[in-house]
Amino acid sequence: MSSFVQNIAFDCADPYKLASFWSKVVDRPQAEEDFPGDPEAIIELAAGGLTLFFQRVPEEKSVKNRVHVCLRPSDRTRDQEVGRLLEIGAGFVSDHREPDGTGWVVLADPEGNEFCILRSPGELAY
Repeated sequence: MSSFVQNIAFDCADPYKLASFWSKVVDRPQAEEDFPGDPEAIIELAAGGLTLFFQRVPEEKSVKNRVHVCLRPSDRTRDQEVGRLLEIGAGFVSDHREPDGTGWVVLADPEGNEFCILRSPGELAY
């Protein structure tokens, strides 16, 4: 038997606040039992499946992530998604878009965790 991914864990200073940001990113609600000040917060991505798990840690983020989340927008273009995420509080890190439309954009959540925005499925067709 093999293992399966249960959750993607984010170490952070404020689990509820960071989960609130990611809830908007993935358009999924935070767990009903999560409240401001809690040491942990959860966003269930699919019923009984993968979750985003946020846990309070005492230390601040100090280096580039070695593992990160890559997002592919389902109902808008990559560039539209980058704009939406910047509006809700993401920070711009780097641009790896190419003139032919390939590439990605690296953003960071409010606590500095990097993530990538890839082209949408519709953009992959051309």
